[in-house]
Amino acid sequence: MRKSFSLLLVLCMLLITGLYVVNAEGLTGEEEFSFDELVNPPTPAPAPGSTPLPTATPEPTPEPVYQPDGSIEITLTAVGDVTIGRNVQHKGTSIFEKELKKQKNDPNFIFRNVKDIFESDDLTIANFEGVLGEGLTPPSSKKNNDFLFLASPEYAQVLSNNGVEAVTMENNHINDFGDDGISSTIAAMESAGVVWANKNHMAVYETQGIRIGMLAYQIVPPLRSDEMQADALQAQVASDIAKAKQTCDLVTVSFHWGKELDYAPRNESPYRQVTLGRAAIDAGADLVLGHHSHRINPIEKYNGKYIVYSLANCSFAGNNKPSDMCTFIFQCKFRIRDGQIVDNPFRIIPCRISSRRDYNDFAITPYTETENIKTVITTLTKRENVKNLEYAITNYPLEWE
Repeated sequence: MRKSFSLLLVLCMLLITGLYVVNAEGLTGEEEFSFDELVNPPTPAPAPGSTPLPTATPEPTPEPVYQPDGSIEITLTAVGDVTIGRNVQHKGTSIFEKELKKQKNDPNFIFRNVKDIFESDDLTIANFEGVLGEGLTPPSSKKNNDFLFLASPEYAQVLSNNGVEAVTMENNHINDFGDDGISSTIAAMESAGVVWANKNHMAVYETQGIRIGMLAYQIVPPLRSDEMQADALQAQVASDIAKAKQTCDLVTVSFHWGKELDYAPRNESPYRQVTLGRAAIDAGADLVLGHHSHRINPIEKYNGKYIVYSLANCSFAGNNKPSDMCTFIFQCKFRIRDGQIVDNPFRIIPCRISSRRDYNDFAITPYTETENIKTVITTLTKRENVKNLEYAITNYPLEWE
């Protein structure tokens, strides 16, 4: 107690005099400072060529809120591809930059119509498909690609500003600018306080005393030399889930998989989406999330757990007039009692990836028209899309049951 009082007295004296700053060397200098800088000193600038250190301070996790049956309820929200910034392969002002100017240069516009949804849950997870960095050059192997997405590191704040706490970064665009691009994107996410997952790193987020582990993988043919075939990936996923279960109460697995523009998962080699998704559940995953096709896919309930084969796009700056702008937000309420999931109801929120009908303005917006909502559900339940899915969901609730 005396030590605390003495420290407080010293802080007050320093605030009054405004003569000194505290740094790693002790009390030096004659500069003014703020109380926030004293209690939370800024992170030193990284040395040239080094990876910047994360600057965000994790917020305290909420205390558990117990339900009448003694369970803790965790609401998890999942959305698909978030691809913002410019495609460096296109000359001139990008379509995203043009829209950003219309929106008074505030990049938060992309989530303006779903921010309340993201902020009212316990965890929102998205697939971030692009690179955050400055002055990056694509490797020679990428220079002929049609799309190379790049945005300012500051854009990571768009996620944390709008209730997105976690991202997966195992996809076919995170490597558009090589290892430097991956490192700078990771640094940007950490600075913004966003946890991230790729094939080598599990994201962990704790809320209400519940630890949630998030694993991420990709299998997008044609595979690079460093990417696993489905059989090898299946074994790796099972091993990683077992390790995650040792420290986490909930484990999600995200796959970047399938073929672009498909409305249903493929299970022939080399895709093996159905096999991989079910194997992840069998290995102990509590939820499987998929993306890459840019189209919505059905959901299966397999052994009591959900496999969301494709969440499609969330905010997609690759095309201002895509042929299909339908998507949905997936939400699941995990009710956990004595370390076990006792219930996991879900709902979907049908959306358009744009607030406009005539072109894509990158602002994901929930549908309100019955006709549009029915279109999403019809697509998810269409016979040709579920014919090979034994455990396909037939009822898609829009409200909590």
